[in-house]
Amino acid sequence: MHVRRAGPAAAVVLAALASAGGAAPGPPSARDRALAPGDRVWLDAHNCYPDRGAWTNRIERALGAGAPWIAIEQDVAWVRDSSTPARGRSVVSHDDEPRGDEPSLEEHFFARVTPLLERALAEGDRTRWPVLILHLDFKTHEPEHHESVWELLGRYERFLTTAEKPAKDAEIAPLELGPLLVLTESGPGQEDAFSRRVPAGGRFRLFGTVPPPQMSDEQARRMHELGPGALIPSGATSYRRWTNLSWAAVEAGGPDEAGAWTDADLARLRALGGHAHARGLWIRFYTLNGHARNEAQGWSGSYNFGSLDAVRARWRAAIETGVEFAATDQYEAFAEELRLSGR
Repeated sequence: MHVRRAGPAAAVVLAALASAGGAAPGPPSARDRALAPGDRVWLDAHNCYPDRGAWTNRIERALGAGAPWIAIEQDVAWVRDSSTPARGRSVVSHDDEPRGDEPSLEEHFFARVTPLLERALAEGDRTRWPVLILHLDFKTHEPEHHESVWELLGRYERFLTTAEKPAKDAEIAPLELGPLLVLTESGPGQEDAFSRRVPAGGRFRLFGTVPPPQMSDEQARRMHELGPGALIPSGATSYRRWTNLSWAAVEAGGPDEAGAWTDADLARLRALGGHAHARGLWIRFYTLNGHARNEAQGWSGSYNFGSLDAVRARWRAAIETGVEFAATDQYEAFAEELRLSGR
């Protein structure tokens, strides 16, 4: 595999790693606390990949935004290709029917971040691990797609945050921290491929969400009125580590229908975040943007609060609440807000 050299954007992350001074690893208890629910807030770089050949610099923007911890979302789809050993390949694509010329997950993500991860390993400062998250959003769910991704992660396992699968499902195994954490969601077949097929004593290479509740159309329209326990009905397991909610769970209709940010909205956000954290889960909300329409760079209009001031009010509230992942397409602006917060 050709590994791309770290460019100027990657150098920002390398500098952040270097600033830690190569401190010796902390005790296990200190490392565990670093990923306790509510403890760490990430720049969550939404849709961080090219779209139909455009917006090719998104991953460079995310790595260069200056955030201390970065989560990079990669939507992936399976392209059948008889010339490859697996008879196909996982490519980064927003569509479930890719064109076929999209970069592979390995090419687009791992080739770029491997120098950063090697540097983190060399410095050995486990108190900052993981420094990167790979968030996989599977657009297609073929068994061979899941198998291909599992094998790909195995080739980079030296970087991964993992956990041993316990003999009893009720036990929650501690995380063994590495510089990269891989998260996935709860699509068809994922838990079978990534959890149930792992034998007791084997290691999880990635971690999924708790299953979302089944909702009627009417309940979906009233997400902001449903109790936290209805939206997050179960807690953490060794494999299920997080929950993923639309912002419509906080404000009626989501960003493009939201009014002014209110104390009641803040209370709602705190209730959802507090419930997730009490259940041992990290929490993500998607997607929080604020810009003039002509400033969009391939961003969905339904995620737009309409102005930077409007979205900054939500970002500040999410950061203060300890929401781990407030997904956004405006990487640089969120990183600045995170810096100003002191988190």
